[in-house]
Amino acid sequence: MNYWLFKSEPDEYSLSDLKREPGHTGRWDGIRNYQARNFLRDAVREGDGVLFYHSACKVPAVVGTARIARSAYPDPAQFNPESKYCDPKASAENPRWFCVDIQWQSEFPRPVPLAEIKQNPALEEMVLVKQGRLSIQPVTAQEWALLLKLGGTR
Repeated sequence: MNYWLFKSEPDEYSLSDLKREPGHTGRWDGIRNYQARNFLRDAVREGDGVLFYHSACKVPAVVGTARIARSAYPDPAQFNPESKYCDPKASAENPRWFCVDIQWQSEFPRPVPLAEIKQNPALEEMVLVKQGRLSIQPVTAQEWALLLKLGGTR
C-alpha cells in the first residue's frame, strides 16, 4: 500500500464535496501536469491511502483522508470539446491524461495547516515542503502516521 497527498482548492472540490458524492466516491480528474499524471497512471493503486489537502485558501491544510477506489483510467474530459480540460491531441487509442476514483474516509477533528507541517522537523523532507506545487504527491508511511496523529485521528 502506498500513500499520497492530493491537493484541491476547496471552492473547486472540497473534502465535504467528496463526502456528499454517491457512496462518498468521486472522480479525481482534470490533472494536467505530467509528473502528477505519471503518478496517477503508473503508481497510484486501488486501496492506497490519500491525505486530502485544501490549497489556495486562507489556511492551506491537510483536512482528512480518502482511499483510492479505482486505479487510473483515461480522463473522459480530455475527449470532451465542451470541457476546459479537453486535449485535442488525445485519442481513445492514445489517451494523454488519467484520473482515479477516490472515496472519502475521514475528516480530521483538527486540520493540519501547512505552516505547522513546515515547522515540524519530522516532516521537513515531505514533498509538500520541498516541492509544494505538485497536486499529486507521494507520502511516506511515517509522514502518513504523523499527519493522522496531528489531525487527531489514528
